[in-house]
Formats: sequence, structure tokens, C-alpha cells
Amino acid sequence: MISSKKIVLIGHFGVGKSSLIRRFVENIFSEEYKVTIGVHIFKKVIQVEGKNLTFVIWDIEGKEDITEIRRSYLLGTSGFIYVFDPTRKNTYSTINQDVEFCKTNYPTAKLITVANKLDLIDEEEFVSKIDFEIDYFTSAKTNKNVDLIFNDLGLKFLNDK
Repeated sequence: MISSKKIVLIGHFGVGKSSLIRRFVENIFSEEYKVTIGVHIFKKVIQVEGKNLTFVIWDIEGKEDITEIRRSYLLGTSGFIYVFDPTRKNTYSTINQDVEFCKTNYPTAKLITVANKLDLIDEEEFVSKIDFEIDYFTSAKTNKNVDLIFNDLGLKFLNDK
């Protein structure tokens, strides 16, 4: 039996949400920036602990205010991946409020925070300057930890049952 889970990537414009998805689903990275307008939906079946999971991945347009995201995009979400760019403070300045918004309004959804563009920063130096937890540092460009974040969500779903 294949279980289907809706995953929504959220975060500001230009943080690499689309790049992470394309790297995960198609193993492609492009330097060319294309703005997501509305939503693009991808699908990928993965195997976690011998079980097949179908991820229906929603790539939604970036918003500076998470409350401005269309509610219809978020309905039925099983998991969120909150993506920010550690080279642009404005993309993570409201991370605590945004995470709280997700937890309050979608209490059954799993949530992972991701600092993308690891190839552009020193991870230890960045961590020493912030006051919030980050689940993963990734790089869609180098493929660092991309599969790991989706597999981690899969494990969280399986451990809920």
C-alpha cells in the first residue's frame, strides 16, 4: 500500500524552494531564476523503511508574510518545509512567528526548517549568530542534504502511525 502525503514548501521569494524540489524530484539544478507564480505541484514516490510513500509536493509562490498564503494551498498539508536563505536576513527574520503560525493552524502537520544555499555560507559561523533552531542546512546546487530532508519527513510520517 502506498501512502500519499501533501508536502508544502514555504518561505520568501528566492530562497530556493523550487530548486530544492527540482533537485529532489528530477535531480536537476539550474542557475536560472524563475519566479513561481501561484503553485506548481510535483509528485514523487520514495521508500522509507521499506514502505512506499507518495509525496505530492506543492511549490507555492514566496511570500514575506506567511498569513498571506492562500488558505486553499495549505489545506490538507501533511508536512511543511520552511525554507530560508541564510545570506538574506529578511528571509528568516520572522521564522519564529512563521513556525508558530504553522504549528497553531496546522497542528497535525510535520514541520522542518531548512537553511538553503549552504554552499554560500559557513554553517558554524551562521549558527553562532542566530537564536533559533534549524533542522537542516541544504544546498540545492550541490545536492547537500536534499534527499535527507524529504526522507526525514517520511520518517516523521511513519513514526506517527
